[in-house]
Amino acid sequence: MAGASQGMDNRIERTGIMLVLSSPSGAGKSTIARNLLERLDNLELSISMTTRPRRVSEIDDVHYHFVSAREFERRRESDALLEWAEVHGNFYGTPRDPVEKAMAEGRDMLFDIDWQGGKQLMEKARAHVVSIFILPPTMDELMARLHRRAEDAQEVIERRLANATEEIRHWREYDYVIVNDDLDRAFHRAEAILTAERLRVDRRVAGLGDFEEKLIAAKSGKA
Repeated sequence: MAGASQGMDNRIERTGIMLVLSSPSGAGKSTIARNLLERLDNLELSISMTTRPRRVSEIDDVHYHFVSAREFERRRESDALLEWAEVHGNFYGTPRDPVEKAMAEGRDMLFDIDWQGGKQLMEKARAHVVSIFILPPTMDELMARLHRRAEDAQEVIERRLANATEEIRHWREYDYVIVNDDLDRAFHRAEAILTAERLRVDRRVAGLGDFEEKLIAAKSGKA
């Protein structure tokens, strides 16, 4: 019975959500994002464009759209990016067209981006954005995670650690904050946030109104 009720609830029309996950590098946002994408329906990743060199474990057009600085600049100047930022000496941005198409169709988009990109999205589409900032439990743990990842040169790791102090200060600008001291617990908290936001009345007014009319019509028909 519960399953049938949940299925009906999922068919009620609502507006799409732009779920923004931000954190200093190494705090776990990408792992949490990957788990959300694997386990939740109607959620897809907004694939960022970047001038950063591709890591050996990354696939072009799956993890990022890897482009040259000239191509990035061309996209930026033609207003093809919804947001963009310079992070750790490289440029990152969100292609506009896939996001606008998903939102128009009522699908949820997940953004694995830094605080600069998150701020731009909140300024442009605040009603649709749900933002979560992921914090590490300690700076020592953050450093250990960056080294365990073993995909960046030592100077890159040092730059990311140096920038982390400034990045962490922006948690106050977000709707929710999760301290990632346990990955499974952090994932379930992020999942709970998205589930609750999907059920908000202001995202479902049109769909609930139609559902209400059907309920009343069905009751009247039986009377």
